[in-house]
Amino acid sequence: MRRIGLLGGMSWESSIEYERIINTEVRERCGGVTSADLVIRSVDFSVIESLQAADQWNEAGDLLVAEARLLEAAGSELLVLCTNTMHRLADRIMAAISIPFIHIADATAAAIHRAGVDTVGLLGTRYTMEADFYAGRLRDEHDLDVIVPDADGRALVHRIIYDELVRGVVDDGSRTEMLGVIESLVADGAGGIIAGCTEIELLVTPSEVTVPYFPTARLHALAAVDAALASSS
Repeated sequence: MRRIGLLGGMSWESSIEYERIINTEVRERCGGVTSADLVIRSVDFSVIESLQAADQWNEAGDLLVAEARLLEAAGSELLVLCTNTMHRLADRIMAAISIPFIHIADATAAAIHRAGVDTVGLLGTRYTMEADFYAGRLRDEHDLDVIVPDADGRALVHRIIYDELVRGVVDDGSRTEMLGVIESLVADGAGGIIAGCTEIELLVTPSEVTVPYFPTARLHALAAVDAALASSS
């Protein structure tokens, strides 16, 4: 089993789900009391959030590159960045390390193709929905069409993430509002929905969505298990 480095804390509410999913999956696949070999670095999200809000992505990249190198130096053989938004800096991180980087959009795209979907609605922070680093990768490398909510919908989803979910607040009213945004995307032609912020799947579950639903934290964590166990299979 290869050692997985988890770079999380963005926010820890979803990062801890990575550890739970990975360890549960490793135990199910390997049996007994087997658990994953993990190195975990959880950063202070208040620092990251301030850099995001100030549009200081270069500075955020410097921070995450340093943390990724720490994980590699600690013996990690794979790197998992436990956040969708900060994959905006994935190219910088990949260029700075020599171990494989498991890209969250690639893991998500694989699941979308398995479901036979070619047009997806993307939910996430406004940074994810309004920039092209995520939708562009899905389009250019995985031949998928991506649509996002309108301006009001994007503002609503971003507010729920930052004012509630990253703070551990899971509100039924916000779930109803999020489902309304999802149904609007479906009406606009989305054949599936990407929970493109790792906290969204804490609020909305697959059973509540009328089309295939792609919870990115879970898909990313499972892809990490696939990679970690591949050398011993």
